[in-house]
Amino acid sequence: MTDDLGVSHGTGTPALTAVADHQSKIAALLAPTPVVVKPLADCLGLALAADLTAPISLPPFDNSAMDGYAVRSVDLAGTTPEQPVLLPVHEDIPAGRVDVPPLQPGTAHRIMTGAQMPPGADAVIPVERTDGGTEQVRMFAAVQPGAHVRRAGEDVTAGATVLAAGTTLAPSQLGVAAAVGAAELPVHRPVRVLVLSTGSELVAPGTTLQPGQIYESNGLMLAAAVREAGGEATLLRFVPDDVEAFHAALAPHLADTDLLITSGGVSAGAYEVVKDALTGTGVEFTKVAMQPGMPQGCGRYRDGVAVVTLPGNPVSAMVSFEVFVRPALRAAAGHLATRRPVRQARLTEPLSAPAGKRQYRRGRFDPATGGVTLQGAPGSHLLAGLARANCLLEIPEDVTELATGSTVDVMLLE
Repeated sequence: MTDDLGVSHGTGTPALTAVADHQSKIAALLAPTPVVVKPLADCLGLALAADLTAPISLPPFDNSAMDGYAVRSVDLAGTTPEQPVLLPVHEDIPAGRVDVPPLQPGTAHRIMTGAQMPPGADAVIPVERTDGGTEQVRMFAAVQPGAHVRRAGEDVTAGATVLAAGTTLAPSQLGVAAAVGAAELPVHRPVRVLVLSTGSELVAPGTTLQPGQIYESNGLMLAAAVREAGGEATLLRFVPDDVEAFHAALAPHLADTDLLITSGGVSAGAYEVVKDALTGTGVEFTKVAMQPGMPQGCGRYRDGVAVVTLPGNPVSAMVSFEVFVRPALRAAAGHLATRRPVRQARLTEPLSAPAGKRQYRRGRFDPATGGVTLQGAPGSHLLAGLARANCLLEIPEDVTELATGSTVDVMLLE
């Protein structure tokens, strides 16, 4: 007998965990992070914790959209290059002047971009349509009422919500917050993540490899992924395959850690230090119905620290982070947008996938054509293909073959 994932039962082989079930378990591990108030300059990439309401309108006053002259449009009626109008210039109004005098009929005020419109003026004529005079100015075109005037409240009205809670604060969001006068914002503290990469075979890039050694890449990659997702990452590397060394390496960091991410040491072989060290501590290990990334684990370690254990092969580790960890990190840190954008794309070549497992293949999506091209073979150790990819193709568990031109879902990584 087989279940809906095509996994055998009654043969002694444990059923595989569905991807969605493992996602839910990891999401449940992380509680929302505390709300802190930070200066705007320190809020980049964080999630707004409460709606931001504008105390003022934007613009806060009628102002000039051009360098030119503030006028009464009626005074320029019928003006043409052949029949210019000559007006006396009574005032200069640079941006920032607060004592702006009214404009009298039959006169002009020279005005700069962003400067407050004088009472009585209803239009601005650009300097390019004049002779640029400072005491009197010759104007060569008529203007309509409201021409080149930015009206108060045209962008934002006082009392309006300019940013909703959960908004990720990128440069433009910080810009509008500053424009309405906010000096600081309530934001969710980032999730504090300890990334632990284990393996006695691992050495630092830049050193000379000895036989049997490989350069450590998972820790750096996963720590960067945490930061890109909006978290705070501490990287702990080169912990040997020894249970006591594992616990000793973690101990100094636990008080300041919300989530521990490990990579490697969770398969079925010998010397699986992560599994050996965490079994019986509140962390459960399972096999998820996916490729790559089948061996997984999650739970809680000492002092209730959330733990996610990822496979050791680099592509497996990174795909698992995208599928399981990134959405949970962003949700806990208050972001409304927790998942990568998903698009539909057409395959530029055929592919095959294992029955009963959700496959994630590296791809290059071309938004101009809507096509997606595979990057590298399915092997979980083939990192170069992932480095070339800008998306992951998500192939459902019940699909084993797809022809060229078939439509697939792609998770955009860029």
